[in-house]
Amino acid sequence: MGMEHEAASAIDAYLQQHETKSLLRFITCGSVDDGKSTLLGRLLYDSKLLFDDQLAALEGDSLRHGTQNGELDFALLVDGLSAEREQGITIDVAYRFFSTDRRKFIVADCPGHEQYTRNMATGASTADLAVMLVDARKGLLTQTRRHTYICALLGIRHVLLAVNKMDLVDYAEDVFRPIEVAYRELAASMGIEQVTAVPLSALRGENVSSRSRNLGWYDGPSLLEHLETVQLVRAADAIGFRLPVQWVCRPDQNFRGYAGQVVAGSIAPGDEVVVLPSGVRSKVARIVTADGDLPHAGRGDTVTLTLADERDISRGDVIAAAVRPPQVADQFAAHLLWMGESPLLPGRSYWLKIGTRTVSAQVTEIKHKVDVNTQESLAAKRLELNEVGYCNISLDHAIAFESYEHCHALGAFILIDRQSNGTVAAGTLNFALRRADNIHWQHLDVDRTARARIKGQAPACLWFTGLSGSGKSTVANLVEKRLHALGYHTYMLDGDNVRHGLNRDLGFTAEDRVENIRRVAEVAKLMVDAGLIVLVSFISPFRSERRMARDLFAEGEFSEVFMDTPLAICEQRDAKGLYAKARAGEIRNFTGIDSPYEPPEHAEVHLHAAERSAEAMAQQVVDVLLGQG
Repeated sequence: MGMEHEAASAIDAYLQQHETKSLLRFITCGSVDDGKSTLLGRLLYDSKLLFDDQLAALEGDSLRHGTQNGELDFALLVDGLSAEREQGITIDVAYRFFSTDRRKFIVADCPGHEQYTRNMATGASTADLAVMLVDARKGLLTQTRRHTYICALLGIRHVLLAVNKMDLVDYAEDVFRPIEVAYRELAASMGIEQVTAVPLSALRGENVSSRSRNLGWYDGPSLLEHLETVQLVRAADAIGFRLPVQWVCRPDQNFRGYAGQVVAGSIAPGDEVVVLPSGVRSKVARIVTADGDLPHAGRGDTVTLTLADERDISRGDVIAAAVRPPQVADQFAAHLLWMGESPLLPGRSYWLKIGTRTVSAQVTEIKHKVDVNTQESLAAKRLELNEVGYCNISLDHAIAFESYEHCHALGAFILIDRQSNGTVAAGTLNFALRRADNIHWQHLDVDRTARARIKGQAPACLWFTGLSGSGKSTVANLVEKRLHALGYHTYMLDGDNVRHGLNRDLGFTAEDRVENIRRVAEVAKLMVDAGLIVLVSFISPFRSERRMARDLFAEGEFSEVFMDTPLAICEQRDAKGLYAKARAGEIRNFTGIDSPYEPPEHAEVHLHAAERSAEAMAQQVVDVLLGQG
């Protein structure tokens, strides 16, 4: 019994030791064939975390796919996909866990190719440190600069420069030192001050987990020693308490708690807090967990707070220390890494998710895009896949935020496509635009209800969409005539006419089409606010822009009228010869020819122009409008 008790105590002590070890998340990056996967495989091998069957599989894979003439190819331990093994490259982010007696590690092995920039950013987004591999024979490359820039952009301030393949340059110090000096200058130019340079040979295991006799001139730590001992300074520890509310907990009428993870600072019962963006203040009553109340909570703890007062708090709000609370704004300057297959078009509406809050957002302006290889600023009207831009962003609601430099959790965001729900961008907030503080909603005593009442009508927007030549303007004009005859106050916004004035500076590229619709939708919104029935006749080819327009209006105020006319009929009606010119290549970006038209999926009014006269379709629209009141 004594031996069993000692064994159980030893196991408990070991498990307790393992649970209390600190965790380091790091990323490996570098050029193709610099040895990232080999280095990670060596770390796993040296950490003795491989089972016998894994070692046996490694031996077999080394014979079939290996690049080391039958010897163990450690890269195969992390190049997990068969396609990667066959090509000898890494094409996706491979996450691995390993531990030593001193620390636990989660490592992301990321691809080095430029077309996988978004993959690398994904891996770097949660990393505390970057291991930057450089081939001693090649020195710093374009990829080194690109990867360092992405790391700096995502807030990584600790870099371990691993100068690999020293065995192929005879372990020469005069090869290593110039690389170290050049990289320190590069990193400093991008705001990375904490650089530790280590010479090593990943394949031979020299200076990876233990010192190498062949590098006697080097007196620093091995790579693993540095990873085990590096002390990270996190800016979030200095800004004060922050907790984004994940869930409002109401198990019964006697308990109301606000659950979430502490992302910065610490809190204790009795501390004064402020809830943002509303700005109401209270004090913390209890810190509740499944294991009982806590006397205090710090960064990384998941807790439920109760407050001394009843407050209106919802998911997405931020509970913060009353002293030095975060800022609140709805317009920002931000860096954006575009991850979508389709380009970013300014003015298009996306969902923005930051912390636990999701709001509607538009990129109002691309100030410039950044060449990720040279960091040169370039003019741009759109962002393509894997491009980085510096942009202005506008939200439909104010949010509480911190600059990304001070708190990743409240300064990092993603953009979500509103149709596919796919993540199309990742970004970091830099600061609120000053205009956000200067612009406020002005209370008006005469509102839309009063304006509509004096006209004796309910304001509305009829949005006619369809191909050029589909009959939109013809039917819209007939509808306006009939409404006018019935005594209603109307106004017509026609695509051709508006381009002579309000939108005369816009062309027909996808970017300009988005801006064209955004401006018209805002004007239509003001007209509806004035109590009018406004008729909008625009091709408006993209569903996302029509949805953006719809979202500007109250429920029931917006009706989409789809002129469903076959392309062949539209071409027959082509009095201006535009389709012929488009097919001849004389006009570019012409809807229906070389630019797509996305038909409505749920239009309130669906008109089949090939089957009915313009007068009959106009009456159908009027009947629908009158039927809506």
